[in-house]
Amino acid sequence: MTKYILLVIVAYLVGSIPFSYITAKFIGNIDIRKHGSGNSGATNVLRTLGPKAGAIAFILDFLKGFILALIGEKLLGSQGGAIASTFVVIGHCYPFSLGFKGGKGVATAGGTIFALYPLIGVILLIIHFSITGLTRMVSLASITVAASFPILCFIFKEPIPFILYALCLGSFVIYKHKANIKRLLAGTESKIHFKK
Repeated sequence: MTKYILLVIVAYLVGSIPFSYITAKFIGNIDIRKHGSGNSGATNVLRTLGPKAGAIAFILDFLKGFILALIGEKLLGSQGGAIASTFVVIGHCYPFSLGFKGGKGVATAGGTIFALYPLIGVILLIIHFSITGLTRMVSLASITVAASFPILCFIFKEPIPFILYALCLGSFVIYKHKANIKRLLAGTESKIHFKK
């Protein structure tokens, strides 16, 4: 039980490292929460500061999910991987370091998926890039990927803990995009554009 508790704490703390916020401060000398959508995630960094800053923020957020998922799986098997993945994403979305207001978890969740089940990660990445390329709407791509994740896990007959994680994570990411869904339905969702 102690190992599980420690894993939860470490995963949350690492998830709480606000790499997108730090990247925006370092590269653009801005508080990303006061620009664009106000979200402290990689997509807002991309829209506000351009592809270089956006890529750095994405990679760092991705890596914290990737590394923690691998650690969890190595220590406690598939159940540990699912637990670490869950709490690193929660830490990203609700970081104590930013008053519990973080990003939407897509990059960090993506890291956990690639660490544990890379084939599913590749399929979801292709779906994400395809929809983003066709519509220029990152939010629509993220919502579609979130809905596809548990379905793919079921199709590939992944372990039950990971299927449950996929279902919870997919639902959570969709919930975090509730404002985007309203704008998509209203036809007012913004498309990707670069200021720099």
